[in-house]
Amino acid sequence: MTRYLIAGANGQLGRDLQRALAARNVTAVGHVELDVADLDAVRAAVRGHDVVLNASAYNKVDEAENDENEAFAVNATGPHNLAIAASEVGAKLVHVSTDYVFDGTASSPYAEDASRSPISAYGRTKAEGERLAIEANPDATYVVRTAWLYGAGGPNFAKTMVKLAAGRDTVSVVDDQRGQPTWTGDLAAQIVSLLDSDAPAGIYHGTNSGETTWFGFAQAIFAEAGLDPARVLRTTSADFVRPAPRPSYSVLGHDAWAVAGLAPMRDWREALSDAAARGAITP
Repeated sequence: MTRYLIAGANGQLGRDLQRALAARNVTAVGHVELDVADLDAVRAAVRGHDVVLNASAYNKVDEAENDENEAFAVNATGPHNLAIAASEVGAKLVHVSTDYVFDGTASSPYAEDASRSPISAYGRTKAEGERLAIEANPDATYVVRTAWLYGAGGPNFAKTMVKLAAGRDTVSVVDDQRGQPTWTGDLAAQIVSLLDSDAPAGIYHGTNSGETTWFGFAQAIFAEAGLDPARVLRTTSADFVRPAPRPSYSVLGHDAWAVAGLAPMRDWREALSDAAARGAITP
């Protein structure tokens, strides 16, 4: 029987991974139970497992600008340690990464083999985490990049929009950043399908298909919540200056799934309707 270890199990993706693997032999640990930056602790946790899924992350994008060392410990040292430990016991590693490894200057979807070019501290640490994990366990590391995540198990943009709608007549949302809203329920199922296939190790893009802006995403969230989408107003990134720069184009290509014999994830709008019906956007 395959034995699975989920690190970062208490986040929204970690919880959906637990649900997707509910019928299997799973050990689920959060950051309290496992400090991924501690190699000895990681080795002890990985021992006895066949598959390691790393959903742990320092994802405070703005705070990372002033705390890059802490972000590096979780986002780079962590996956490196997990890859080392997985290699030592012959286990597969699935490491979840991000669109922030790219600079967002593209005008067509980023291919899985596109050069990393992060523009923020968070992006730099995640890019280094990918590199180190692949270097330490090249034949059995699966890097799954995702973006714009939302799900029932944690705070996210979708829940924030519904919460803001309860106290405001309108909300202003940027319309000059494009990406792919991705439901953690779909991503978890896709990761399990990847592991169950004969897919080669490498980089995969785990985002729902299609694309929109944050404004378009917010309007769709309002519609699914039974609210008037006209209450969402367009604005630009210039009106929401933050410490960390955001990629303006975060659309990821999905060609690697064909190599694995798997279909890419469904359209983001269909996924949002399903997620809303399951209570995933309720604050």
